[in-house]
Amino acid sequence: MSKIIITADSTCDLPLEIVDRYSIKTYPYTIILNEKSYKDNVDISPEEIFDNYYKEGILPKTSSINVGEYIEFFKPLLDEGNKIIHINLGSSLSSSYQNALIAASTLDNVYPIDSSNLSSGTGLLVLKAVELVEKGLDVDEIVTMLKDHTKNVHSSFVLDTLDFLFAGGRVSKLTSVGSTMLKIKPVIEVNNTDNGSMTSGIKYRGSIEKVIPKYIMDKLAQHENINQDKIFIAQAGLDEKCLKIATDTIKNIYPSSNIIYTTASCTISSHCGPKTLGLFFETLK
Repeated sequence: MSKIIITADSTCDLPLEIVDRYSIKTYPYTIILNEKSYKDNVDISPEEIFDNYYKEGILPKTSSINVGEYIEFFKPLLDEGNKIIHINLGSSLSSSYQNALIAASTLDNVYPIDSSNLSSGTGLLVLKAVELVEKGLDVDEIVTMLKDHTKNVHSSFVLDTLDFLFAGGRVSKLTSVGSTMLKIKPVIEVNNTDNGSMTSGIKYRGSIEKVIPKYIMDKLAQHENINQDKIFIAQAGLDEKCLKIATDTIKNIYPSSNIIYTTASCTISSHCGPKTLGLFFETLK
Protein backbone atom coordinates (compact mmCIF):
# COMPACT_ATOMS: atom_id res chain seq x y z
CA MET A 1 0.00 0.00 0.00
CA SER A 2 1.40 3.40 -0.99
CA LYS A 3 2.20 6.01 1.63
CA ILE A 4 1.26 9.69 1.45
CA ILE A 5 4.25 11.98 2.00
CA ILE A 6 3.84 15.67 2.85
CA THR A 7 6.44 17.98 1.33
CA ALA A 8 6.74 21.76 1.25
CA ASP A 9 8.80 24.73 0.13
CA SER A 10 11.35 25.84 2.75
CA THR A 11 9.36 29.05 3.18
CA CYS A 12 6.78 27.19 5.29
CA ASP A 13 8.89 28.29 8.28
CA LEU A 14 8.21 25.35 10.54
CA PRO A 15 10.62 24.67 13.43
CA LEU A 16 13.06 21.85 12.70
CA GLU A 17 11.68 19.86 15.62
CA ILE A 18 8.23 19.78 14.01
CA VAL A 19 9.64 18.99 10.56
CA ASP A 20 11.53 16.03 12.03
CA ARG A 21 8.65 14.82 14.20
CA TYR A 22 6.28 14.49 11.25
CA SER A 23 8.89 13.50 8.64
CA ILE A 24 8.03 16.53 6.51
CA LYS A 25 10.34 16.95 3.51
CA THR A 26 11.21 20.52 2.49
CA TYR A 27 13.08 21.99 -0.46
CA PRO A 28 15.00 25.28 -0.09
CA TYR A 29 14.77 28.38 -2.21
CA THR A 30 17.99 29.75 -3.70
CA ILE A 31 19.45 32.93 -2.24
CA ILE A 32 21.82 34.90 -4.48
CA LEU A 33 24.09 37.31 -2.62
CA ASN A 34 27.24 38.97 -3.89
CA GLU A 35 27.08 36.76 -7.00
CA LYS A 36 27.13 33.59 -4.90
CA SER A 37 24.27 31.10 -4.61
CA TYR A 38 23.15 29.73 -1.26
CA LYS A 39 20.37 27.42 -0.12
CA ASP A 40 17.83 29.12 2.15
CA ASN A 41 18.52 28.30 5.83
CA VAL A 42 21.02 25.62 4.77
CA ASP A 43 24.22 27.57 4.17
CA ILE A 44 23.03 31.14 4.83
CA SER A 45 21.01 32.66 7.67
CA PRO A 46 18.79 35.75 8.03
CA GLU A 47 21.40 37.28 10.36
CA GLU A 48 24.03 37.07 7.61
CA ILE A 49 21.64 38.76 5.19
CA PHE A 50 20.94 41.60 7.65
CA ASP A 51 24.66 42.05 8.39
CA ASN A 52 25.49 42.20 4.69
CA TYR A 53 22.80 44.81 4.07
CA TYR A 54 23.99 47.10 6.83
CA LYS A 55 27.65 46.72 5.80
CA GLU A 56 27.25 46.91 2.03
CA GLY A 57 23.69 48.10 1.40
CA ILE A 58 22.95 45.03 -0.72
CA LEU A 59 20.00 42.67 -0.37
CA PRO A 60 20.00 39.20 -1.90
CA LYS A 61 17.86 38.06 -4.76
CA THR A 62 15.69 35.02 -4.21
CA SER A 63 15.13 32.38 -6.85
CA SER A 64 11.98 30.29 -7.13
CA ILE A 65 12.33 26.52 -7.11
CA ASN A 66 12.46 25.48 -10.75
CA VAL A 67 10.88 22.53 -12.55
CA GLY A 68 14.08 20.48 -12.66
CA GLU A 69 14.68 20.93 -8.94
CA TYR A 70 11.16 19.75 -8.17
CA ILE A 71 11.53 16.67 -10.36
CA GLU A 72 14.81 15.77 -8.64
CA PHE A 73 13.16 16.34 -5.26
CA PHE A 74 10.01 14.32 -5.97
CA LYS A 75 11.41 11.40 -7.94
CA PRO A 76 13.27 9.52 -5.15
CA LEU A 77 10.15 9.71 -2.96
CA LEU A 78 7.98 8.41 -5.80
CA ASP A 79 10.45 5.62 -6.54
CA GLU A 80 9.79 4.35 -3.01
CA GLY A 81 6.13 3.96 -3.93
CA ASN A 82 4.84 7.08 -2.20
CA LYS A 83 2.24 9.64 -3.16
CA ILE A 84 3.23 13.25 -2.58
CA ILE A 85 1.17 16.23 -1.48
CA HIS A 86 3.36 19.32 -1.86
CA ILE A 87 2.47 22.65 -0.19
CA ASN A 88 3.75 25.70 -2.06
CA LEU A 89 4.36 29.31 -1.18
CA GLY A 90 1.37 31.38 -2.42
CA SER A 91 1.26 31.60 -6.19
CA SER A 92 0.95 35.40 -6.24
CA LEU A 93 4.33 35.64 -4.50
CA SER A 94 6.37 33.13 -6.47
CA SER A 95 6.36 31.03 -9.63
CA SER A 96 7.22 27.93 -7.58
CA TYR A 97 3.63 26.67 -7.52
CA GLN A 98 3.39 26.81 -11.31
CA ASN A 99 6.76 25.08 -11.56
CA ALA A 100 5.59 22.37 -9.17
CA LEU A 101 2.50 21.86 -11.34
CA ILE A 102 4.67 21.45 -14.45
CA ALA A 103 6.90 18.98 -12.63
CA ALA A 104 3.86 17.07 -11.39
CA SER A 105 2.50 16.82 -14.93
CA THR A 106 5.58 14.79 -15.92
CA LEU A 107 5.24 12.47 -12.93
CA ASP A 108 2.51 10.39 -11.36
CA ASN A 109 1.13 10.83 -7.86
CA VAL A 110 2.32 14.38 -7.11
CA TYR A 111 -0.31 16.87 -5.93
CA PRO A 112 0.88 20.49 -5.55
CA ILE A 113 -1.23 22.77 -3.34
CA ASP A 114 -1.21 26.57 -3.61
CA SER A 115 -1.15 27.59 0.05
CA SER A 116 -2.34 31.13 -0.79
CA ASN A 117 -0.01 32.07 2.03
CA LEU A 118 3.58 32.39 3.19
CA SER A 119 5.84 31.62 6.13
CA SER A 120 4.09 29.85 9.02
CA GLY A 121 0.74 30.42 7.31
CA THR A 122 1.93 27.87 4.79
CA GLY A 123 3.26 25.88 7.74
CA LEU A 124 -0.21 25.68 9.27
CA LEU A 125 -1.50 24.17 6.03
CA VAL A 126 1.36 21.66 6.10
CA LEU A 127 0.35 20.61 9.62
CA LYS A 128 -3.27 20.34 8.49
CA ALA A 129 -2.13 17.99 5.73
CA VAL A 130 -0.24 15.87 8.28
CA GLU A 131 -3.37 15.71 10.45
CA LEU A 132 -5.53 14.56 7.53
CA VAL A 133 -3.00 11.89 6.54
CA GLU A 134 -3.00 10.59 10.12
CA LYS A 135 -6.79 10.31 9.94
CA GLY A 136 -6.37 7.87 7.07
CA LEU A 137 -8.03 9.97 4.36
CA ASP A 138 -7.14 9.33 0.73
CA VAL A 139 -5.23 11.79 -1.45
CA ASP A 140 -8.23 13.25 -3.24
CA GLU A 141 -10.04 13.93 0.03
CA ILE A 142 -6.97 15.58 1.52
CA VAL A 143 -6.33 17.77 -1.51
CA THR A 144 -9.95 18.97 -1.53
CA MET A 145 -9.93 19.73 2.19
CA LEU A 146 -6.60 21.55 2.04
CA LYS A 147 -7.74 23.81 -0.77
CA ASP A 148 -10.85 24.63 1.25
CA HIS A 149 -8.84 25.23 4.43
CA THR A 150 -6.63 27.97 2.96
CA LYS A 151 -9.31 30.56 3.75
CA ASN A 152 -9.15 29.60 7.43
CA VAL A 153 -5.45 30.43 7.79
CA HIS A 154 -4.71 34.02 8.82
CA SER A 155 -1.28 35.60 8.49
CA SER A 156 0.24 39.02 9.04
CA PHE A 157 3.47 40.78 9.98
CA VAL A 158 4.26 44.00 11.78
CA LEU A 159 7.47 45.62 10.55
CA ASP A 160 9.85 47.86 12.44
CA THR A 161 11.15 49.51 9.27
CA LEU A 162 10.35 49.80 5.58
CA ASP A 163 14.05 49.96 4.66
CA PHE A 164 14.15 46.42 3.36
CA LEU A 165 10.93 46.75 1.35
CA PHE A 166 12.39 49.92 -0.19
CA ALA A 167 15.71 48.19 -0.93
CA GLY A 168 13.76 45.41 -2.62
CA GLY A 169 11.82 47.93 -4.74
CA ARG A 170 8.47 47.30 -3.06
CA VAL A 171 7.91 50.79 -1.61
CA SER A 172 9.16 54.26 -2.54
CA LYS A 173 12.01 56.09 -0.81
CA LEU A 174 9.57 58.78 0.31
CA THR A 175 7.32 56.20 1.94
CA SER A 176 10.27 54.54 3.65
CA VAL A 177 11.77 57.79 4.99
CA GLY A 178 8.36 59.09 6.06
CA SER A 179 7.64 55.89 7.93
CA THR A 180 10.95 56.13 9.78
CA MET A 181 10.54 59.80 10.69
CA LEU A 182 7.01 59.31 11.99
CA LYS A 183 7.88 56.03 13.76
CA ILE A 184 5.21 54.23 11.78
CA LYS A 185 5.09 50.43 12.10
CA PRO A 186 3.13 49.07 9.14
CA VAL A 187 1.23 45.78 9.16
CA ILE A 188 1.42 43.58 6.09
CA GLU A 189 -1.46 41.13 5.70
CA VAL A 190 -1.86 38.06 3.53
CA ASN A 191 -4.98 37.93 1.39
CA ASN A 192 -5.69 34.22 1.76
CA THR A 193 -8.64 34.35 -0.65
CA ASP A 194 -6.48 35.66 -3.49
CA ASN A 195 -3.52 33.30 -3.81
CA GLY A 196 -1.57 34.92 -0.98
CA SER A 197 -1.15 38.46 -2.27
CA MET A 198 0.14 41.04 0.20
CA THR A 199 -1.95 43.99 1.36
CA SER A 200 -1.33 46.89 3.72
CA GLY A 201 -3.10 46.76 7.07
CA ILE A 202 -3.20 49.10 10.04
CA LYS A 203 -0.27 51.46 10.55
CA TYR A 204 0.74 51.90 14.18
CA ARG A 205 2.97 54.61 15.65
CA GLY A 206 5.57 54.17 18.34
CA SER A 207 8.34 51.77 19.21
CA ILE A 208 8.02 48.14 18.11
CA GLU A 209 7.82 47.15 21.80
CA LYS A 210 4.71 49.30 22.28
CA VAL A 211 3.15 48.38 18.95
CA ILE A 212 3.37 44.57 19.28
CA PRO A 213 0.63 44.16 21.94
CA LYS A 214 -1.73 46.49 20.07
CA TYR A 215 -1.13 44.61 16.83
CA ILE A 216 -1.70 41.19 18.39
CA MET A 217 -4.83 42.22 20.28
CA ASP A 218 -6.30 43.78 17.13
CA LYS A 219 -5.55 40.74 14.97
CA LEU A 220 -6.96 38.20 17.44
CA ALA A 221 -10.07 40.33 17.97
CA GLN A 222 -10.88 40.18 14.25
CA HIS A 223 -11.71 36.46 14.33
CA GLU A 224 -13.83 34.00 16.28
CA ASN A 225 -13.16 30.30 16.86
CA ILE A 226 -9.39 30.63 16.72
CA ASN A 227 -7.61 27.31 17.07
CA GLN A 228 -5.64 27.82 20.27
CA ASP A 229 -3.67 24.61 19.77
CA LYS A 230 -1.43 26.20 17.12
CA ILE A 231 -0.69 29.92 17.27
CA PHE A 232 2.60 30.74 15.55
CA ILE A 233 4.93 33.61 16.30
CA ALA A 234 7.52 34.02 13.57
CA GLN A 235 10.32 36.49 14.01
CA ALA A 236 13.15 38.01 12.04
CA GLY A 237 15.91 39.59 14.11
CA LEU A 238 13.62 40.18 17.08
CA ASP A 239 14.97 40.24 20.64
CA GLU A 240 13.77 38.19 23.61
CA LYS A 241 12.06 41.20 25.17
CA CYS A 242 9.77 41.62 22.18
CA LEU A 243 9.05 37.90 22.03
CA LYS A 244 8.04 37.95 25.69
CA ILE A 245 5.74 40.91 25.07
CA ALA A 246 4.11 38.99 22.22
CA THR A 247 3.79 35.83 24.31
CA ASP A 248 2.30 37.64 27.31
CA THR A 249 -0.22 39.41 25.08
CA ILE A 250 -1.47 36.15 23.57
CA LYS A 251 -1.55 34.39 26.94
CA ASN A 252 -3.59 37.22 28.46
CA ILE A 253 -6.24 36.57 25.82
CA TYR A 254 -5.89 32.79 25.48
CA PRO A 255 -4.23 31.46 28.66
CA SER A 256 -4.28 27.83 27.48
CA SER A 257 -3.01 28.52 23.96
CA ASN A 258 -0.07 26.60 22.51
CA ILE A 259 2.35 29.13 21.04
CA ILE A 260 4.89 27.85 18.53
CA TYR A 261 7.97 29.97 17.90
CA THR A 262 9.89 30.00 14.66
CA THR A 263 12.37 32.09 12.69
CA ALA A 264 11.37 33.39 9.28
CA SER A 265 13.37 31.88 6.42
CA CYS A 266 15.91 33.93 4.50
CA THR A 267 13.45 34.34 1.64
CA ILE A 268 10.88 35.93 3.95
CA SER A 269 13.35 37.80 6.18
CA SER A 270 15.11 39.50 3.27
CA HIS A 271 11.87 41.33 2.43
CA CYS A 272 10.70 42.09 5.98
CA GLY A 273 13.96 43.11 7.60
CA PRO A 274 14.98 42.79 11.25
CA LYS A 275 12.70 43.38 14.25
CA THR A 276 9.75 41.90 12.38
CA LEU A 277 7.09 39.86 14.13
CA GLY A 278 4.55 37.63 12.37
CA LEU A 279 1.33 36.21 13.82
CA PHE A 280 -0.25 33.13 12.28
CA PHE A 281 -3.32 31.18 13.32
CA GLU A 282 -6.25 29.27 11.89
CA THR A 283 -9.96 29.51 12.56
CA LEU A 284 -12.17 26.50 13.09
CA LYS A 285 -15.42 25.98 11.21
